Amino acid sequence: MKDNFSAQAEAYSRFRPNYPKEVIDYILSLTPGRENALDLATGNGQVAKQLVPHFNKVYATDISSRQLEFAASSDQIEYRKESAEQTSFGEAMFDLACAAQSAHWFNHEKFYPELYRILRPDGVFAVLGYGMIQTPPRTQKIIDHLYTDILGPYWDEERKYLDTHYKTLPFPLAELPAASFEIVDRWTADALIGYLETWSARGHYLRKTGIDPIDLVRHELELVWELGTHEVRFPVLLRLGRPFSKM
Repeated sequence: MKDNFSAQAEAYSRFRPNYPKEVIDYILSLTPGRENALDLATGNGQVAKQLVPHFNKVYATDISSRQLEFAASSDQIEYRKESAEQTSFGEAMFDLACAAQSAHWFNHEKFYPELYRILRPDGVFAVLGYGMIQTPPRTQKIIDHLYTDILGPYWDEERKYLDTHYKTLPFPLAELPAASFEIVDRWTADALIGYLETWSARGHYLRKTGIDPIDLVRHELELVWELGTHEVRFPVLLRLGRPFSKM
């Protein structure tokens, strides 16, 4: 599993979008048990925190100490520094396991045997994510230029799973129906730029060239965005499944 976000852990916790309550409610509607839940590669802990009211115990893991340092604080979440591919949990322990904006980074050949080990036979695995940000047209043109023309060569190979809305992600489970959802919010220019600064390709570009690629579009973005807030949207990516009787 890759760690592309330790360096910007604080910004990640501040500027990444949150999943609507309706997404969590839908996942829960397909999850029969309410004892233990697990948020794999928890990052800023946002999904773990959303699960707290619904389970007796919520666990969350991440390989990044920095991410865990800035994760949502809660006495009801037990954080552990470990990888999704090798956990310290007991067998058939979880009613629900989630991977939010992270499953594309996993070593899938190692991860799924571990998932089958720790997930209950009637448990649910939920892959969540969000696709490309959608903004007003003039802003979108600048963001698309940044994403494709400037950062294109700097995206990790795993980014293809997000670009295909997780449809090509390895998923050896009995698939459950996934409803469609959307994240809708209103952001200032600072929030928008803060989000763009969390992109993994931005970090790769900065380390390779010594130039912050956001600086190449920052002034234009601020001019187009102007004062106040504007609507941003993200399509929610969702795949759900239960273990087959035999893997």
